[in-house]
Amino acid sequence: MEQYKVSGMSCAACVARVEKAVNSVEGVESCSVSLLTNSMGIEGNASKEDIIKAVEEAGYGATPYNVSNNDTIDYEERLEDRETPVLKKRLYSSVMFLMILMYISMGHMMWNFPLPKFMEDNLVATAIAQMLLTIIVMVINQKFFISGFKSLIHGSPNMDTLVALGSSAAFAYSVAGLFMMTQAQMQQNNHLVMEHMMDMYFESAAMILTLITVGKMLEAKSKGKTTDALKKLIKLTPKTANVKTDGVEITVPIEQVSVGDIFVVRPGESIPVDGVVIEGVTAIDESALTGESIPVDKNVGDKVSTATMNLSGYVVCRATRVGRDTTLSQIINMVSEAASTKAPIAKVADKVSGVFVPVVIMIAVVTFLIWMLTGATFGYALARGISVLVISCPCALGLATPVAIMVGNGVAAKNGILFKTSSSLEQTGKITTIALDKTGTITKGEPVVTDVIAGEDCTEEELLKMAYSLEQRSEHPLSKAVCMWAENKGVLPGDLSDFEVLPGNGLKAVVEGKTIIGGNLKYISEQMSIDNKVIDNADRLAEQGKTPMLFMIEDKYIDSVSGASKKNNTFMGIIAVADVIKEGSGQAIKELKNMGIKVVMLSGDNEKTARYIGNQAGVDEVVAGVLPDGKEEVIRNLQQYGSVAMVGDGINDAPALTRADIGIAIGAGTDIAIDAADIVLMKSDLTDVPAAVRLSRRTLKNIHENLFWAFIYNIIGIPLAAGVYVRLLGWELNPVFGAAAMSLSSFCVVTNALRLNLVKIYDAKKDRRRKKDNVVMSSTNNDKDKWLNKNDESDILLNNKESIGGNSMNKTIMIEGMMCGHCEATVKKALEALEQVEKAEVSHEKGTAVVTLTSDIDNELLKKTVEDKEYTVTDIK
Repeated sequence: MEQYKVSGMSCAACVARVEKAVNSVEGVESCSVSLLTNSMGIEGNASKEDIIKAVEEAGYGATPYNVSNNDTIDYEERLEDRETPVLKKRLYSSVMFLMILMYISMGHMMWNFPLPKFMEDNLVATAIAQMLLTIIVMVINQKFFISGFKSLIHGSPNMDTLVALGSSAAFAYSVAGLFMMTQAQMQQNNHLVMEHMMDMYFESAAMILTLITVGKMLEAKSKGKTTDALKKLIKLTPKTANVKTDGVEITVPIEQVSVGDIFVVRPGESIPVDGVVIEGVTAIDESALTGESIPVDKNVGDKVSTATMNLSGYVVCRATRVGRDTTLSQIINMVSEAASTKAPIAKVADKVSGVFVPVVIMIAVVTFLIWMLTGATFGYALARGISVLVISCPCALGLATPVAIMVGNGVAAKNGILFKTSSSLEQTGKITTIALDKTGTITKGEPVVTDVIAGEDCTEEELLKMAYSLEQRSEHPLSKAVCMWAENKGVLPGDLSDFEVLPGNGLKAVVEGKTIIGGNLKYISEQMSIDNKVIDNADRLAEQGKTPMLFMIEDKYIDSVSGASKKNNTFMGIIAVADVIKEGSGQAIKELKNMGIKVVMLSGDNEKTARYIGNQAGVDEVVAGVLPDGKEEVIRNLQQYGSVAMVGDGINDAPALTRADIGIAIGAGTDIAIDAADIVLMKSDLTDVPAAVRLSRRTLKNIHENLFWAFIYNIIGIPLAAGVYVRLLGWELNPVFGAAAMSLSSFCVVTNALRLNLVKIYDAKKDRRRKKDNVVMSSTNNDKDKWLNKNDESDILLNNKESIGGNSMNKTIMIEGMMCGHCEATVKKALEALEQVEKAEVSHEKGTAVVTLTSDIDNELLKKTVEDKEYTVTDIK
């Protein structure tokens, strides 16, 4: 995306004008203009010259943002607040001359404050002094007039046009009154001179400009706070690095570090660029990037990221990514570009803003004419027209969405959640279904030892020692899990020889003179007679989604009588390995369900493993045995029933992430998955998914509040300014108060958006289900294939059995103790005797009872009904 700085914009009408002009340029695919950051993002192959020319012809200025020699973007320059200092000078100067003007016009005329001798009884001189002071204030605030009338000439009136017209009308009327005063004084008609004097609006013309400048300055300061999070990220960028060249350590500017350079980091220093540790051990504080406060241990081979803090050890690293490629730069770029994009809801305000100012000018003219036709004085009718001009505020409409998006993005970035676009921030809160990849998303993605069951003739320590000795030569992930477990237990391996891999079966080697074999149940059963208890244990572990690894000692000998070769093998035990659920995954899934979001788990694993993990995690549905294209197909069919988000971390998840309405990539995943996603979770923590949904919903609510107040302000304020309520309620609005209201409206909208900084995105106490929850997916045999991949390897295990769009509810009861069909019939009869239960489908093989309810029922009643039949209920979902 090409980025440009746009000058001369003052309200949403300007944004609409610039976007319309640039979108008409050949080669521009999309154009998004931000009033908040005065920036423009362009997609397409149009030349810079054509784009700049289009902006200038629309009455504004455009400058491409520069990229420095080392391919880094100067975001500090982009976010530097140049507006507030200028506005401060204008405001201070305006206030100084306005105070003198108010002293003359109101202080003397209303409260008889003393004036210089030459002005005391000379009303014309007093009026001339007011005119000169007003001219000074108008010159100080000439930007309103230059921008306002320039945009009017180009046929695109903006907020500055309203201010300029209002102030100019008041000034012109007052100047006309001054000439009439001189005429009356020549006729020595003192009463008429006083009458003209009281009907002047010089102070209103100056006051309007000053009050609008006050609002502009408050708005600018508030807008600056919306980018605080981004500014803090930018300030984290290191300026220098300690690079080692030929054994000599030198400090160089960060721009001179190249990929492959060796750099050193001492305790207390920040990591200058992304790299990998090649020497040393330390603990790194990564909270600047991920929001995670717990330090992360780093050893040789581990990755380190820019701007993270080295807390303890001296480490030597090799640079892997520099400049724009570092993690920090990518985060900054992502947050910045998200602010440059436009949320769908902003289109509502854009459409209104495009016609807002012309309509307001028309209303002001009609107001003036109506009052004149009803017999009002010229001055009164003019005051009503001016009030309409200066109370109308297109700025509030233009800022309502982008300020909330910017603050929401900042809050997310501080917590390691990166929204790539404004649209993704808006749409995330609207999802009805979330599909979660199993491996690496719900689970850790790394196998770990879960069970160690020693045989009758072996101790647990002996089993671990022999297994460790055997597995240490293997590169298989299961072997690494065993070795890591043994190391953590302080077990030392024995001497190893004659190591052999048995393809598809296991491993074999001689350890301390004993032949050790490790393999699966089938292979070990072929080598020796296995006790039924061992087989039952292995089957039980397999049903729990674990991989049982059996170990034995092979003892061959020659029978002294027959001379035949015989075996006296000894069973050592079972070590079970599994990919375990991440800490926090269960809580995250529970929070998503509490929000009214359906949770589906996708896995390429077999049915038993996927089902066990799914039940442990608490998901609503499990889709097992799906290939990458199968995941994409499932997402596509889920989209028939609502907005779908996909959470994944691998290359195989990329098609599904792209297909989903919102793709969410786990940050520790592959670059391809991250590139395909709309949201990146830097902490690789599933609890960030409900946090992202929570933040999206709060941001969208804030946008709605902003738009409501922006619209209601104008809906109430314009009729009040026009004098609609004068005859009915006696309400009348002075142009000065109209200007004050206009100046504060945008400030209020921005301030309301800043409240998002107070949102606690990990607090689930205030979670509410969406009014319209997603429908229940069908699992009937007839229509399963219409939304699943028609692959023989694909299968789905669904707890809900009701057809799509039905009004009934389902609950799944997990039951222990059912052994046969008779048990099923007993439980089924007991459950269906309940008034709220329409039917019950019971399976002793699965250990479940799926009940279809006509109305809600207390879980305790279901539990009691089953347990009264002497079965055990472990869970109800």
